[in-house]
Amino acid sequence: MQEKADFVIEYCKEKMKGVIEHLDKELIHIRAGKASPAMLDSVLIEYYGSTVPLNQVSNIGTPDARTIAVQPWEKSLIPKIEKAILAANLGFNPDNNGEIIRINIPVLTEERRKLLVKQANHEGEIAKVSIRTARKDANESLKKLLKEGLSEDLEKDAEQLVQKITDDFGKKVDDLVKVKEKDIMTI
Repeated sequence: MQEKADFVIEYCKEKMKGVIEHLDKELIHIRAGKASPAMLDSVLIEYYGSTVPLNQVSNIGTPDARTIAVQPWEKSLIPKIEKAILAANLGFNPDNNGEIIRINIPVLTEERRKLLVKQANHEGEIAKVSIRTARKDANESLKKLLKEGLSEDLEKDAEQLVQKITDDFGKKVDDLVKVKEKDIMTI
């Protein structure tokens, strides 16, 4: 029975790690006014009959804090890449010189920064709800194990451990959102 309780705790922890990884990815997509190749992660391009991520058909770099440079491996892809960037609805206007596509990241207004902070906080709340759901699922599994013969002491200890893990992951969410908020508000 102890092994089953340990499994429930470990499974809960893995779910919460997944929530943190997802939050991390979501926060990367919130523009902070600084150029990052990760901003183009959601851009998909048609390449020889397959839809592939942009980074699989080009080199993406940041020559300075306000510019993303996309250098396709084949020059014939430049128009397709420009269309894909526009279609991704990221608010970017690609500019090409025939060899490289440059994307200038506009300076954020104070109002836009506040909206982005709100969006980051919203993503943090979604992550916290997912973490609480994982806690609830783990506690329900522990209650079932109690009915199957797990001792009350072990069940209570396991519930306390699940709560501690939940608190730790909740703090990680807060920390990630705080870092993103500071990043957004820094001019």
